Amino acid sequence: MSLSLDAHAGASRMARSRPLELLARGGFVGYGIVHLLFAWLALQIAFGTPAGEGDQSGALKLLAQQPLGRFLVVAVAVGLAAMALWQAFEAAIGHRADRGAERVFERVASAGRTAVYLYFAWTAYQVHRHAAASSADKQQALSERLMGSAGGRWLVALLGLALAGLGVGLVVYGVIKRFEKHLETGRMSAGTRRLARRLGVAGYAAKGVAYGVAGALVIGAAVTYDPDKARGLDAALRALREQPYGASLLTLVALGIGAFAAFCLVQAKYRQV
Repeated sequence: MSLSLDAHAGASRMARSRPLELLARGGFVGYGIVHLLFAWLALQIAFGTPAGEGDQSGALKLLAQQPLGRFLVVAVAVGLAAMALWQAFEAAIGHRADRGAERVFERVASAGRTAVYLYFAWTAYQVHRHAAASSADKQQALSERLMGSAGGRWLVALLGLALAGLGVGLVVYGVIKRFEKHLETGRMSAGTRRLARRLGVAGYAAKGVAYGVAGALVIGAAVTYDPDKARGLDAALRALREQPYGASLLTLVALGIGAFAAFCLVQAKYRQV
């Protein structure tokens, strides 16, 4: 019992570390830059101009090509790793102001964010090493392997359902403005709070639409046995482009992702860390 209490106390001290807080806030800045470049790639796809891979890994590759790009990619990787560590502490011992099912929900959500931030930190590291293959190609190859195994198509369909569910969840999260719970709104002026609310709603809704379409494509890939459709966000953006009024729809999604990038900068200053 004493060892458990000591470990808990040590984790609490580390979670309240000022350097970890600063790194996590810097991570939000990096996360915003990645989404801003992601929005730029989506706009390029919308207007039919040559573009890189239309997802966050494509955005990291685009960042690496800029002046001081490799240094910036490393900085983004460090910030995202700090964000992952912070959310891991939140999942393990955090959200103490919540009770019951609400605390369980928040801790599970933090565990999910930990996985997301770790994935993007690893992707940034791979981009820095010039070792990152196309994430869309990886997802397609994984789908092909799964579909070739017993029950694999069902598993791909379940993954698609999970991705579509994430998309719906992000839209709801934004529309009901649940993100405000994690902001230090008391430090904001009325104008800043209105801006943060609008950016958060637009940003989460746009990301939710993109993930929802990606999930639908993965489900379609399982039903039609067509792994070419299971290429994640890149395929989702290109599929949107092919719909009636697709360029306009994709432009709105790109603007929403740009709003999320700006919301990340708001979080860098006002997020409860």
